[in-house]
Formats: sequence, structure tokens, C-alpha cells
Amino acid sequence: MTTAHRPPSHQSLPAWLYEGARVLDPEKDREAIVQFIGPGEDPETRRIVPCAVFLRPEGGGMEWIVSSGAVREAEGR
Repeated sequence: MTTAHRPPSHQSLPAWLYEGARVLDPEKDREAIVQFIGPGEDPETRRIVPCAVFLRPEGGGMEWIVSSGAVREAEGR
């Protein structure tokens, strides 16, 4: 996906961060698949995160939310 095909709210995100991408959440030291990028509510603080990244472990499992600046590109396999 190129940035030219992204909604305006996602234009500032790195090219490797898109729905379906495999990423690393360094805080949890876990790789995951991006399910959705957009506004989300942090369940702990109840604050709205304007550009949240919804992650799910590869193969399924419990989804979690991080800010777009918190994830890193996963290393190639």
C-alpha cells in the first residue's frame, strides 16, 4: 500500500504500517497483525487515541490497542 492510496488521517504513517501488516509491539515483545488503524478508546484510561493500531496475534487470539508510534516494523521471515 502506498501513502497515495491512504485516507488523509493515515498519510503521516510509515509505509510499512497498514492493515494486514505484521508488526512488533516492543512493549509486549510480541509480533502481531494489524487489524485496524483509526480512532480508538484506551480501555485503561478511557482516553480517545486518534490514530490507534488494533493488533491481534498471528493465528488468532485477544486483540489489543496501541498508539501508531508504539509499534515497529517486524523483521522479515
